[in-house]
Amino acid sequence: MNQPAPLDAFREAGDAVFAELLQRVGESQPQPRLAPTRRALDFLGDPQGSYPIIHVAGTNGKTSTSRLVESIVRAYGLRTGLLTSPHLVRLNERIVIDGEPISDQILAANWADIQPYLQLVDAELDAAGEVPLTFFEALTVLAYACFADAPVDVAVIEVGMGGEWDSTNVADGQVAVFTPIALDHTLRLGTTVAEIARTKSGIIKPAAAVVSAAQSADVQAELNRAAELSEATLARENEGFELISSTVAVGGQVISVRGLAGTYTDLFLPLYGTHQAHNAALAIAAVESFLGAGSQALVGDLLAEGLGTATSPGRLQLVGIEPTVLVDAAHNPHGAGALAAALEDYFDFDEIAVVVGILADKDAEGIIAALAPQVDRFYVTEPHSERAARMDDLADNIAEWTSDEVTFRFDDLAGALESAREWAAEAPKRAVLVTGSIVLVGEAITLAVAGEWMEK
Repeated sequence: MNQPAPLDAFREAGDAVFAELLQRVGESQPQPRLAPTRRALDFLGDPQGSYPIIHVAGTNGKTSTSRLVESIVRAYGLRTGLLTSPHLVRLNERIVIDGEPISDQILAANWADIQPYLQLVDAELDAAGEVPLTFFEALTVLAYACFADAPVDVAVIEVGMGGEWDSTNVADGQVAVFTPIALDHTLRLGTTVAEIARTKSGIIKPAAAVVSAAQSADVQAELNRAAELSEATLARENEGFELISSTVAVGGQVISVRGLAGTYTDLFLPLYGTHQAHNAALAIAAVESFLGAGSQALVGDLLAEGLGTATSPGRLQLVGIEPTVLVDAAHNPHGAGALAAALEDYFDFDEIAVVVGILADKDAEGIIAALAPQVDRFYVTEPHSERAARMDDLADNIAEWTSDEVTFRFDDLAGALESAREWAAEAPKRAVLVTGSIVLVGEAITLAVAGEWMEK
C-alpha cells in the first residue's frame, strides 16, 4: 500500500480539526457568554494577553477592514496574527499568521495542545447544565493560542457576532474599530440599529483608542456613550479622518485619505468599490491609532505597500474570465447596496446575471431590491446550509419582486453557474456574479478553481 505523502497527512489533520469543531454547537447559535472562553484561556495561561490587539466590529466591511489593517501593520515589519470569519473554502483561512493562512501542521498541533483544557471546560459546563464550548468559542481559544505560539507582535481580531458577549471579547483591544453598523442578525442582536450598536460597543475597553466609520445618529450616540464610560478616545470618519477622493483605476482604485495624523495621496488600492475606499480610510486611522497614538503620520512607502498588497477574497473577486465571473459575499441589504454601486461605478458590463442563494434569516427582499437595478437575470439556487432559503420559495419571491421572465431556477449551484456562464459567453460584455451568501460564494470559488476558469 502506498503511504500518504507527509503533506497529505497534514492536510488530513487540518481537515480533522474542522470536523471536530463541527461537532460543537454551530456559529448560527452563539451563546451570549464570555466565562467559558475565559476559563479555557485561563487554563492556557491567558495567551491573548501576550500581544496587543486591534479589535474590529461592525455589520459590513469587518473582514476587508481587518485585512487592510493587518496588511499595513505587516508592511511595518511586525509579525501579525489575523482572525476573520467565516471562511470561504477552508478553516485555515480564518487564522492567518504573517499574511499566510495557518499551515495544517501547525493548526493540528495547536489543536492537540489545547484539547485537554477544552475538555476540562466542557466537563464543567456539562456538570452545570450548560452548553459545552461552541464552535466559535473553541475556535477563539485556538486562534489566541496559535498567535501566542507563533508568536505575533500584534493580532487583528474580527468579532464573530455582536461584540459585548462575542467570545473574542475576552481579550482587551488597545484599538477598537467600528465599520458601518446596520440591521443584521436581528434575532440575536436587537431589532433596532441602536440596540445592535449597544451590543457591538461592548468591545470598547478602558482608555482604548476608538475609530469609527460614518454612522447613523442612533449608532453614533451609542458609540459616544460607550467611549465616554470607558474614558476612551473616539475618532469619527468625516471628523477625525476622511476619504478625500477615490478614482477608478485598472485593477482597483486610487485613493487619497486625510488620516488622524497625516494626509496620504494617490494610494493604489487593489479592491473595487467606494465602500472599500472608506474601509481603507478607517484602516489607516486604526493603524495610526495603534502605532503612534493618532499623533504620528504613517510612513508613505510602507502605507503604499500595505494597501497595494492587500487582498479581500470573496469581495468583488474575479474568479473567471471568458466569460467574466465575479463573486461577492454581500448577504444583507447594506452590503448588496455597496455591491450594486461598485458594479455601476467600476465595471462596464452591458448585462449581468446574478447567481443567488440566500439564508432564510436574511432580508432577501432588501438584497434583491438593492441588486435589481444593476441586474438583468437572476439564477436562483441555494447554498449548502441548513439555514438556506429553499430555492423554489426564493425564486417565487424574486419573480414577484422582479418578473418571471428574468428568474431562473436551479437545484444546485453547479447547474446555475453552467447555465449563467453559457449565457454570458454569448455576448462580449456580459458577466456572471455570485452573491447572497458567504457559503454560496465559497462553493463558487471551489468550482472556479476546479474548472480553471481563470485560464484562457
